[in-house]
Amino acid sequence: MKLGIMGTNWITDAFVEGALNSKEWELTAVYSRTLEKAYAFGEKYKVANYFDDIALMAASDVIDAVYIASPNAMHYEHALQFLRHKKHVIVEKPIFSTVAELEDAHKVAKENGVYLFEAARHIQEPNFKILQDSIQKVGKLHGATLAYMNYSSRYDNVLAGEEPNIFSLKFSGGSLVDLGVYPMYTAVALFGVPEKATYFATKLRTGVDGGGPVIFEYPDFTVTILHAKMSQSFLPSEIYGEKGTLVINPLTGIKEIKYIDNHTKETEDLAMPTIPNDMEFEATEFARIIVEQDTLAYEDLENLSKQVLQISNDLRHQNGIWYKAEQ
Repeated sequence: MKLGIMGTNWITDAFVEGALNSKEWELTAVYSRTLEKAYAFGEKYKVANYFDDIALMAASDVIDAVYIASPNAMHYEHALQFLRHKKHVIVEKPIFSTVAELEDAHKVAKENGVYLFEAARHIQEPNFKILQDSIQKVGKLHGATLAYMNYSSRYDNVLAGEEPNIFSLKFSGGSLVDLGVYPMYTAVALFGVPEKATYFATKLRTGVDGGGPVIFEYPDFTVTILHAKMSQSFLPSEIYGEKGTLVINPLTGIKEIKYIDNHTKETEDLAMPTIPNDMEFEATEFARIIVEQDTLAYEDLENLSKQVLQISNDLRHQNGIWYKAEQ
């Protein structure tokens, strides 16, 4: 399938590499606000088509789908332009600022017979599937701790008095939607929607969150989520129960899944060898769903995306964090 991209940062480069490695996609168009930046990105891929006008790219026949990695607050506007021109859309997480935007965009996608995906890459990894299948090993669940804390160089800009996009209310930023989304996706995919979710956010002077613990409460256990962009953690993640514990490291790009028996203390290695670029897995799955028109798999992803976005909206609002897109 013919792929266009919006955004020329490192995450876009990684997705393009993964998509090309999957052999399901060819990169046929690049958009940037300036053609100079578009050329600079696309030259190494020998791309034929370059755009600095979104409307022209959306209306063109040189792409079947687009990958969007523009600033978070712009995802909705950009996605709609392509969906209305019957192009499949892959949006880098977080997909949109609000659930209302998500519901409207999915409505537009259905009206135009195309698919809309959120690129939460880790749930498509083979090792994540192994993790899902291994939950039963621990027996009755007692809880989990899911950690993803990664110090951002952009936090240095915040400390210097600046307001980079990822730490801005105007651009729908903050740690919860940038890093917390990964453990939230993991928890909801593995355990379902919690009965209650609470966020103890550390708010920054820019108005967004820099990190903090999140507690998901289920009927018989709790899940603690540790995320931050202003701190660094090297903790693995764990799921524990009556029979044993699953140790996962790291939470995305999983390289290690160990099951440790509570009684024998024996350790079983469950993870399979992975690949350098785990975005290949999501690129392959998105292409498969489109080609096979796998409605059930698509609806599962749609529902999961909506559930995670609803939770993140609620958690932000608990802490008085409201995006410009919500005002």
